[in-house]
This record gives sequence, C-alpha cells and structure tokens, in this order.
Amino acid sequence: MDTPANDAVAEFVAVMRRLRAECPWKQEQTHRSLARYLLEETYETLEAIDTGDSTGDWRHLREELGDLLLQVVFHAVIAEQAGEFDLDDVARDVTEKMRRRNPHVYGPEAGAPTDTASVTEVWESIKAAEKGRDRLDERGRVTEGLPPGLPALLYADKVLGRLERAGRPVVREGDEVGDRLLAVVADARASGVDPEQALRDAVRRLL
Repeated sequence: MDTPANDAVAEFVAVMRRLRAECPWKQEQTHRSLARYLLEETYETLEAIDTGDSTGDWRHLREELGDLLLQVVFHAVIAEQAGEFDLDDVARDVTEKMRRRNPHVYGPEAGAPTDTASVTEVWESIKAAEKGRDRLDERGRVTEGLPPGLPALLYADKVLGRLERAGRPVVREGDEVGDRLLAVVADARASGVDPEQALRDAVRRLL
C-alpha cells in the first residue's frame, strides 16, 4: 500500500533532518552552496517534461520532481536548524498566496464566470500590490521581481507581458538581431505560444 502523501512528505523531512545531522557533506551545505544544484535540477526537470511530452512516459518527470523536492526540503531543513523557518511555514505561505491571488475561487465572488485573461490580470494586480510595485516608477514596475539571469527569451516574454498589461504598445523596429528576436517573441505572444518552449521544441526536432 502506498504511503499517504502527507505521511510520505513527513517521512522525507525526517530523513533529511537525520542526514543533515549525520552526513558530513550535508552538514557542510548552505543555501548558497546548494544553489547550483537547484538550478541543475530545474533544467533536468524541464528536460523530463520535454521527454514525457514526446514519448508519453512521465516516469522520468516523477523522478526529477523528487529531486526538485529534495532541494526544497534541504533548504527548509537548513533554515529550520537556523531557527528561521521550516517546511510547514513555506507551505502555509504559498497556500495563503494562492488563496489571495485566486479570488475567483476563494473570494466572495467565487464561482462567477471568468476567463484566463481576467484571471491573469487579477493575479498580476494582486501581485503588484503585494510587492509594492504600484509605488515604483514605470521602469521599476516592468522589471521588479524579474531575475536578470532568466533565459533571454523568457525574460523578453515576461517584460512584453508586463508592458501589454500596462497598456504600452510594443514598437517593433530596428534591424539588429536583438530587435528581430524581440519581434519574434512579440509574435509568439500574439499567437499564444511560449517562445522559450517553442525554441526548445524546434532544437529538439533537429536532433
């Protein structure tokens, strides 16, 4: 019989606590030293999604999600031992966030008809208020909270999306390679296509 999900997670946290206490390598790790592994596991998870999408076999994704969960729990256990927060705090925070940002499900008007565009607009509006983005200047509102290390296509997609929501038309001009790439991202958005994933798929078709 499978272990119930809540018991399985609790068991995994207990394992990580013991490993943190008894494994020399794990004792030495910090949030910063683990950052590279979090990045690696994220990209391996993306690869598993691509593989599963093309083969219909999602076992690899199940494994990689486990590795991502390992990183989340490892960071939470480190924070717990430092008296900062624990995994329950992380789960409570994200649960509250999801309820706040989805008023069409949890708010007083729950169940009222809506659509994807409206849901996204409300989400971004609530997020901006939470982050204090409404008090920033125009450039700050567009770029605040966007990690500069995001892949360039994804970064461009995010910026264009924020400009669109702010009512700023994107002028497609210039013959530089960057300008043409930006125009492609704008075209992808207009077609409802994720440009990052579209390029990944196109490269995979070459192999």
